[in-house]
Amino acid sequence: MAEYISWFATAATILAALVTASNLGARITGYGFIIFLSGSIAWLGTALLTDQPALLWTNGVLTLLNIWGIWRWLGRQATLEEGADVALKSSLETPGEALLAASLLSRCSVVDQHGDDWGHGVDAMIGSESGRIHYLVLSQGGVGGVGERLHRLAWSPSVFDPGSTSLRIPRRQLERLPEISRDQWPAR
Repeated sequence: MAEYISWFATAATILAALVTASNLGARITGYGFIIFLSGSIAWLGTALLTDQPALLWTNGVLTLLNIWGIWRWLGRQATLEEGADVALKSSLETPGEALLAASLLSRCSVVDQHGDDWGHGVDAMIGSESGRIHYLVLSQGGVGGVGERLHRLAWSPSVFDPGSTSLRIPRRQLERLPEISRDQWPAR
């Protein structure tokens, strides 16, 4: 019995690590912590059945941390993201400029005017006094950060499409984006 439980715990722990490391948003990260929780509970069962006190204590603490992770990512963070979504949708129905959550820039897709995908945002540089977005850092290619190329995308011609959380940029501009070093972003 302990062997089956430990194999379940192993699979759950690996799957949870993959889900949370993928950083696909608050809700998905919260689901990763639910999977982590099932793994830590299974490890607790294995520890009890095989008389392993270190495994028992480790996964007792991990169980509490996983419960906190679930609250953090499915409770608090998901609620904050929902609040930002409500503000975005309301601002679309209100006269004036639409609002967007700055956190969207770190996960928005970047597409050309035809809707072809060119990459996704990883961060944005914002003026400390003006609050103006100066540029978006665009990631293109690669898998899990390996082989990706980073580009500086000036914000001024960017058009944010709140319905698809994407930036629409003319193709010719995307083809000329300067590549930047991972550890040396432009100061201006």
